Amino acid sequence: MVSTPAQSLLAASAFTLASALQQRFVARLEELSDDRFSPVAWLRDGGRHGGGVRYELGDTPTFNRGSVNVSQVHYDDLPDRRLGSATALSSIIHPRHPLAPSVHLHLSWTELRSGEASWRLMADLNPAIERPEDTQTFSDALRQVAPERYEEARNEGDRYFFIPALGRHRGASHFYLEGHTTGDAATDEAFAQTFGETVIDTYSEILARILPAAAPPTEEQRQAQLAYHTLYLFQVLTLDRGTTTGLLVHDQNDVGILGSLPATVDLALLTAWVEKVPDPQASLVLAIIDALGGAAVTKDAKLRLAAALRTHYDNYPEAIELQASGGTKTTTVANHG
Repeated sequence: MVSTPAQSLLAASAFTLASALQQRFVARLEELSDDRFSPVAWLRDGGRHGGGVRYELGDTPTFNRGSVNVSQVHYDDLPDRRLGSATALSSIIHPRHPLAPSVHLHLSWTELRSGEASWRLMADLNPAIERPEDTQTFSDALRQVAPERYEEARNEGDRYFFIPALGRHRGASHFYLEGHTTGDAATDEAFAQTFGETVIDTYSEILARILPAAAPPTEEQRQAQLAYHTLYLFQVLTLDRGTTTGLLVHDQNDVGILGSLPATVDLALLTAWVEKVPDPQASLVLAIIDALGGAAVTKDAKLRLAAALRTHYDNYPEAIELQASGGTKTTTVANHG
């Protein structure tokens, strides 16, 4: 079976853009090594309401984990649904070398039945061991692509990716624009394209600068990376509103939605953070530890994690308000389902 595309011409154009950026990112990353991404398709309601394709790899000489996802969900046959369509590119890359930073990129186009439509644009550089020159390169590129909105987007990103229990941010450079629209669809799509291409190319250049010259990592560097990967998983599963609501709205792409998780975490460190988290989220952290069942974040572990999050928010629906947000409420498919 294949997925049915959305009827909206603007959604079709957004899907074409997202797919082109997906191929661009995969190609740039594959130029850096002999590793090759594998495509994995998924369907929403058997394809009736769309679906997507993610390119993934992991446990290779160059990459710990990598996922570049494109999806389109629509409800053209359900006129009573608030959401018309949502089209997205979402990617996370975790290099294997501790000096090479991870990156998160998300851009999505959402159309509501009311006629409201906008872009959501996010990018953040996530180093286990920060190199100031890489952070500066990434931030400067974002400033150049959105000079008039950079300060706003940086501040929104800093709010969204702050981890209160640990008193720190997830990454070193954050950019987050929610509900972006000028009222001119062509202008906004061109901006989204430039944004996506800039993030992809800048990050690829950072990796190309680091990887060929990097000496074998020390044990201290490996441990710093493991601690950071643990923090990354902690933030995604306890604070990331987009991830959580994506899991709550359906169970047809759990592995893809959790494609951002690194391959291995430090369970002892994760356990030490339980007491730092207020109830009821402390119960969620304990459920996450139990669902992992070990240090390796396997496919089966992702399925258990997804189930654990659903159970938690079924028991504590009010806890969704403890998820991260910037100054603007996060728009997700789940909000419009």
